[in-house]
Amino acid sequence: MKNHRGILGLVTLALLMAGYLMIPATLKAAERADSAQITKLMEDAKVEAVQLKDDAADLLSFVKTGITWQTHARKVEMIREHVNNTGKLLAKLQEAEPTGSPWQQDATKQIEPLLKELAANLESTINHINENQVHIKFSEYHDYVKANYELASDLEALVRDFVNYGEAKQKYERLGAKREVID
Repeated sequence: MKNHRGILGLVTLALLMAGYLMIPATLKAAERADSAQITKLMEDAKVEAVQLKDDAADLLSFVKTGITWQTHARKVEMIREHVNNTGKLLAKLQEAEPTGSPWQQDATKQIEPLLKELAANLESTINHINENQVHIKFSEYHDYVKANYELASDLEALVRDFVNYGEAKQKYERLGAKREVID
């Protein structure tokens, strides 16, 4: 009888320990859940980044033509609107960041410095146009425009890759859930 109680006590202790060890795993699984709000904001940011890249490509093509500085200025204004819109989306992403999965939180952190660099370069481009309207053919302006395009391309690629990763992850999880139902 004494031996039976000892074994029962050990089994109870083992079950309690197993349950205790499973709590962090359960919490980690809950942490890994993707935020639908962040997913939607990332998709919106992707749309904005594509438009931003396209407008930056247009501006880059302008430097090889005789287009007026006013046309350049209008295109730069469009780019600025995309940067501002993306900045607003980033602010919403940062606000929602605590509810996101680790990869979503990382995405927000990686987007911010690239967007800030693009905004700073764009501000330099705007200042150059304002101060040197007749000198948009000079290499300094071309350098600004090329940097804007490269940064816009990098931003678009980064956001697209995160959105694609999220979609692939969701598909993987759906397939895994189907597999569990079959098993």
